[in-house]
Amino acid sequence: MLDTNARKYIQPVLDVIAKTCQRTGISANTLTIIGMFVGVAAAGLVASQYFVAGFAVLWLSGLIDAADGTLARLTQPSPIGAILDITFDRVVEIAMIAALAISFPGARLELLILAGTIAIAMSLFLSIAAAVANTSIKSFHYAPGLGERTEAFIFFSLMILDHPRLTLWTWVFIGVIVFTMLQRVYHVRRMLAES
Repeated sequence: MLDTNARKYIQPVLDVIAKTCQRTGISANTLTIIGMFVGVAAAGLVASQYFVAGFAVLWLSGLIDAADGTLARLTQPSPIGAILDITFDRVVEIAMIAALAISFPGARLELLILAGTIAIAMSLFLSIAAAVANTSIKSFHYAPGLGERTEAFIFFSLMILDHPRLTLWTWVFIGVIVFTMLQRVYHVRRMLAES
């Protein structure tokens, strides 16, 4: 939801990052790879219980991740770029879940359920992208929903910084993902009925 509705507010910052990368010869795919490594570094910090640093580095990785698409549109979007972007987003999410499980073993069951829910949600998201014609600036049909990338970062932030309530935030995050899946099923049913 925030990815779709708040993009216009952060887009000027993304434009500056993308144009700087373009001038210095950094490709969109390279930026995607850098964003993934920064995200995994954030998970490493959380696993080492440097929670504030992990939180800050996680958001830096999110900024880099958002800028790669802007850079791709300035240069030339590629199918491999879309594949890397989607895959590396999951790498960062799973790394963060693993880091939280290392730091907080008592929440491992809930974190495992969260990882499974993310896997199912991404399967649905990609199935919809394959089934519906693309009319957006993205490389594939993007089905919006309540829980998008920014919301995931917000929940990871709550889980990191408010770790005494890690289990609660994990269940709320799972609920948001399930609600988003239902939204996307409704979205694709409506779109397919109209075609």
